Amino acid sequence: MYHLNSFMSDLERKNPAQPEFIQAVQEVIESVLDVVNENPAYLGTRILERITEPDRIITFKVEWEDDNGGVQVNRGYRVQYNNALGPYKGGLRFHPSVTLGTLKFLGFEQIFKNSLTTLPMGGAKGGSDFNPKGKSDNEIMRFCKAFMTELNRYIGPEIDVPAGDIGVGAREIGFLYGQYKKLRIEHTGVLTGKGRSWGGSLIRPEATGFGAIYFAREMAAHANDKLEGKRIAVSGFGNVAWGVVMKASELGAKVVTISGPDGYIYDEKGINTQKKWDYMLKLRSSNNDVVEPYAKEFGAKFYPGRKPWEVAVDMAFPSAIQNELNLDDAKKLISNGVKYIVETSNMGCTSDAIEYIQRSKVPFAPGKAVNAGGVAVSGLEMSQNAMKLSWTSEEVDEKLNRIMTEIHNACVKEGSDGSRVDYIKGANIAGFKKVADAMLELGY
Repeated sequence: MYHLNSFMSDLERKNPAQPEFIQAVQEVIESVLDVVNENPAYLGTRILERITEPDRIITFKVEWEDDNGGVQVNRGYRVQYNNALGPYKGGLRFHPSVTLGTLKFLGFEQIFKNSLTTLPMGGAKGGSDFNPKGKSDNEIMRFCKAFMTELNRYIGPEIDVPAGDIGVGAREIGFLYGQYKKLRIEHTGVLTGKGRSWGGSLIRPEATGFGAIYFAREMAAHANDKLEGKRIAVSGFGNVAWGVVMKASELGAKVVTISGPDGYIYDEKGINTQKKWDYMLKLRSSNNDVVEPYAKEFGAKFYPGRKPWEVAVDMAFPSAIQNELNLDDAKKLISNGVKYIVETSNMGCTSDAIEYIQRSKVPFAPGKAVNAGGVAVSGLEMSQNAMKLSWTSEEVDEKLNRIMTEIHNACVKEGSDGSRVDYIKGANIAGFKKVADAMLELGY
């Protein structure tokens, strides 16, 4: 019989100074503990100890040369967490904040996110403390080549298929894949997020945001409500936020905020035109990491050093980075009448914020369900690569729509008590059961 406090104490002892990893594991264990304790097969095989320990952690040195001829050294990682359902699958993050604990939290979440998609993918995550900001294209290319020189021996189309994440976009995926091809002398689907002309899938950059809106639409429908006409606050201004604002506009909602490290934009008219979406792309490519120019371009309001959760909206989509929405933010949203909080970044809300939201009875959907659209389309890219064919954007979008609807339905099935849906519990149980059962059937 498992007891939450003793299990988590032991896990903290084994994984010191990794608070995000501990936070992610505790959220899952709290949801699935009763399911595990009621299943003799899970108890007898110590399933929780096994599913919370990565299969392997790969750490390597990355040496590269800057434009001045100086040698730079970074640290690279790949956490291959669990492959019970299929090849390891998860992004690469290039950011100075990257630590082993961060990647373990992301890899652990990825197991259950990938499980929810119903596609045959295991969970993994990787990256480096390398910072692409302020680097030239040539410096980024040299770093990516050095990184892949080390990583290539541990990945493959039926072993581990990395993707992009923060700091790893189309440019970086191109450099990484080019080096992989050169080293392995093969053209295979070993990375997703590839360029359209060399194996990539249509709508992959938009997929996470599109999927989040599809999930939110299903949340509203389950509550006898509708997405159309809703005012939405979004944080961030990268691929995820970009996808959210476009699909929300298409389905009749209105996004009024985006944000960056410098503050947030409030656009009362809505971020709802092609010109505004294109400008978001321009902001991302500028390497300045700020959103203030949007306000000057479109006559919107800019609030420096503040977060968008003080704006009165119907729906909130934290879409930037982990733990970006805290308890104070949650209180502001709820006091202003927010009806749904849709966690679109990975673990975008702090534990105390989620607890407050749950007590307030505001429907809250966790990132592992909401943002699964990105990895779902990555899985569809893997399928296209394996079959040596390409689907239209309409075909991919239709498959994404169906996958997100199925994820929502799984959350409702496992998380409903008849009066309301606990989407956290539903997502965790649905994702966990599939992985745990596969581990037992495979004799892991």
